[in-house]
Amino acid sequence: MRIVLEMFVSVSRCFVALGFALLLAAMGAGAASQGSGSKAAQVIRVVGAIGPATADYVSRSLETSAERGAPVAILAIDTPGGLDASMRDINRAILASEVPVIAYVHPSGARAASAGTYILYASHIAAMTPGTNLGAATPVSIGGGSPFGGDDSDKEKDAGSEKKQEEDKDQVSKDIVPDPMKAKAVNDAVAYIRSLAELRGRNADWAEKAVRQAESLSASDALKKNVVDIVATNFDDLLAQADGRKVAVDTKEVTLSTKSLQLEHIEPDWRTRLLAAITNPNVALILMIIGVYGLIFEFMNPGALVPGIIGAICLLLGLYALALLPVNYAGIGLVTLGVALMVAEAFAPSFGALGIGGAAAFVIGAAIMIDTEMPEYQISWALIGVLAVTSLVAALVITRLAISSYRRRVATGIEEMTGAHGEVTDWYGRRGYVIAHGERWKAISEAPLSRGQPVRVTGVEGLVLRVEPIAMGKS
Repeated sequence: MRIVLEMFVSVSRCFVALGFALLLAAMGAGAASQGSGSKAAQVIRVVGAIGPATADYVSRSLETSAERGAPVAILAIDTPGGLDASMRDINRAILASEVPVIAYVHPSGARAASAGTYILYASHIAAMTPGTNLGAATPVSIGGGSPFGGDDSDKEKDAGSEKKQEEDKDQVSKDIVPDPMKAKAVNDAVAYIRSLAELRGRNADWAEKAVRQAESLSASDALKKNVVDIVATNFDDLLAQADGRKVAVDTKEVTLSTKSLQLEHIEPDWRTRLLAAITNPNVALILMIIGVYGLIFEFMNPGALVPGIIGAICLLLGLYALALLPVNYAGIGLVTLGVALMVAEAFAPSFGALGIGGAAAFVIGAAIMIDTEMPEYQISWALIGVLAVTSLVAALVITRLAISSYRRRVATGIEEMTGAHGEVTDWYGRRGYVIAHGERWKAISEAPLSRGQPVRVTGVEGLVLRVEPIAMGKS
């Protein structure tokens, strides 16, 4: 026993020593990575529509860059635009960043349309690759597209259309006056982008045109008009041109030392990928439906657990996603009402009235649930149709089964005894005992009966059967 105890102590010491060694190695690796990070430019890619996941990714990546002591963070942008709230979250993170931020429209063929333009203006240094464009920053209330979302209006203006642009400006200015909501939206956007332009010393007048007239610029034109600071062919060229420039970071003037810096890419982690997945309105709607039906199945079959657990998780994820998206609460209400009516059809058959009404409410609610016209944040009509038809068909099938079972003869319970056959075991006058369904029952009859005579049950009074004799040859 003592030998075993000593062996156990020795093995325990070995494990403790090994764990301590691994901890020191991890700390050394972390220190090494931070040391290497301090000499590397952190690259943060902003690709695709800007939404809650992008805002969270950029904000946390800038914090990571500051923790690593990075000399500069580069936002590699290629976006058609995005949600206004998410864009403002990114800009707040840039303005509060302890690390100088370079917004770089990259690679060639990329764009910083709409919300991307605001991010360029907010960054300490704005840069573009040849063959890229920016602009078209008109809010949805003026342009008819998404709030700071990209559409066909973000294409570059023709270089020789200066006169037409001035005419368009006059026309747009006239158009926005009669509608207070349009004027409110565009004036707020203009004030915001002008404040960013003044903060960074960039062309505020063109920024206003980008909002009022949805103007766009190529990389070379943007450099000429002081909209961006640098036009660089690649990251090395960008870092070389940025070297020695002075920028204001958190009220302090910082001189950039970026020449020959290595690049270190900050990749989206599992949290960002999960957030990007569930904040897709189509996924959020599916999660909501799974959640509702999971809870319904759990209530129908208490103790099943699996439907309830899955339903609760999906419902909470769906609600969390909707809380981050620009939703129309009337749409959410209609979707909820539609699902409730289709479920009610299964429990209270109305020959299709509840099911059809629920399907109509569901389709209308899903169509207006997301309060933006941006294509990337629209719910697919195909998905709406599939969910509505599936729910409606399920409700109607359940209704038909309920009606069929109602019309079918009762197969269990006391009511099922009516029409059953039995055999008399004892009889005295109008009363006696019969065997029916293998059980001995008290029975009464208006007709005289005798032992062993077959009978048919015509009714049940409490625990007494009313029977009648079966004539020979009849069933």
